[in-house]
Amino acid sequence: MKNIYIIIISITACVLFSGNVYAVNDAIGSSAGEFSKVGGAGGQFLKIGVGARATSMAGAYGSIVDDLSAVHWNPAGLAKLRNMSAEFSYNQWFSSYSHNFGALSLPLGKDFTAALSVTSLSSGDIPITTIERPSGTGSSYKVQDLALGLSFAGYLTDQFSFGITAKMVNNSFASVSSSSLAFDIGTLFDTQFLGIKLGFSIHNLGLTQAYSGSDLLTSRKLWDAMNASPLDATYNSFEYSLPLIFRAGISSEIYKDEENSLLGAADFTTFSDVPEQLAIGAEYVWKDLLSLRGGYVLGQDQLGLAGGFGIKYDGGIFAGRIDYSINPTKALGLVNRITIGLNFGE
Repeated sequence: MKNIYIIIISITACVLFSGNVYAVNDAIGSSAGEFSKVGGAGGQFLKIGVGARATSMAGAYGSIVDDLSAVHWNPAGLAKLRNMSAEFSYNQWFSSYSHNFGALSLPLGKDFTAALSVTSLSSGDIPITTIERPSGTGSSYKVQDLALGLSFAGYLTDQFSFGITAKMVNNSFASVSSSSLAFDIGTLFDTQFLGIKLGFSIHNLGLTQAYSGSDLLTSRKLWDAMNASPLDATYNSFEYSLPLIFRAGISSEIYKDEENSLLGAADFTTFSDVPEQLAIGAEYVWKDLLSLRGGYVLGQDQLGLAGGFGIKYDGGIFAGRIDYSINPTKALGLVNRITIGLNFGE
């Protein structure tokens, strides 16, 4: 009975705390209603999906998570990893931009797991052009976003798990950059009724941050007509928040026999700067070897339909899988992802 109280209190606190966070300041509040708050938060790369399995189901993954992509979707899912494992995901986002993810997990005793992760979004080198030299000056700059995370997850009961991630987020543009510390908190609950699982998570809880760097330094006169030396000055940069995200997911095993299984899932996600979204996904697995997946996200002005497949190998001591997803977009073309996962242990 005590464990049930702990579960109820944890889930309730998660939901209520997320509501309070969105209500603190209307400038970063939930964007449902009469207007959209696009541009109200920075660090937008933190909203890009991680892992080909999850993105092939349109992001309906918050209650399914059982791999290292849980770092992005719901850190409580890391508790399911009982052996040392590694994962790498590559995503050619658009133009020269690439979005990559890598993580490594290590079990701590019987019920707990720790993980290290890195997520990056990079533009590659962009030529610097001017009005006088439209073909380029010979120099270049780069847009680089990076998140380094340390996660810890575990089971409080055989049905309820929790997880938390502390991450250092850095945004850089040419010679200016900004950094801050943020946290993700998640819970998973297996109802053990009709295969129904529930997931709740809050992402990017942290302080505001502001850009600084040499490109914000200047030297100028207070008045051009003055016969005086220029003064050193610094351009002020406005503080901004990371995009707050609350995700609630539900999944269920629709059908299962010795060779086939069908899983259905749905995630409702609210953001601090864009309208709410609803993702619906499904996964068919044949002989625990081949997986076919599909999904659709509502409330997104770019992403919609999603699909993909996965191949799994299990040799006992060593297990691996390769997942692929494709997401058509309205403006960015086809977004392709590939994920390689390795699991070491018996």
